[in-house]
Amino acid sequence: MNKSELIKTLAETNDIPADEASVMVNVFVDAVKEALLNGDRVEIRGFGSFKIKDYGGYTGRNPKTGEVVSVEPKQLPFFRAGKELKEFLNS
Repeated sequence: MNKSELIKTLAETNDIPADEASVMVNVFVDAVKEALLNGDRVEIRGFGSFKIKDYGGYTGRNPKTGEVVSVEPKQLPFFRAGKELKEFLNS
């Protein structure tokens, strides 16, 4: 499911205009992104949680040329599925 399919499903199941559903989805996504940007953890009970993981820089190699390259430190989003979601998928 992609974002547009989520908007369509939200609009159809709640009998609201697609524009209104789009605003709801965008507000949710923007709120999650802003919280992660501020270093907060986002937890949706029964679904899962999002957090930022810090990865340090390291020296790597370009697999094509074998050239040594320096990889900068970075932050990446990490999702961990909640217990209820795991149980739902495995039942």
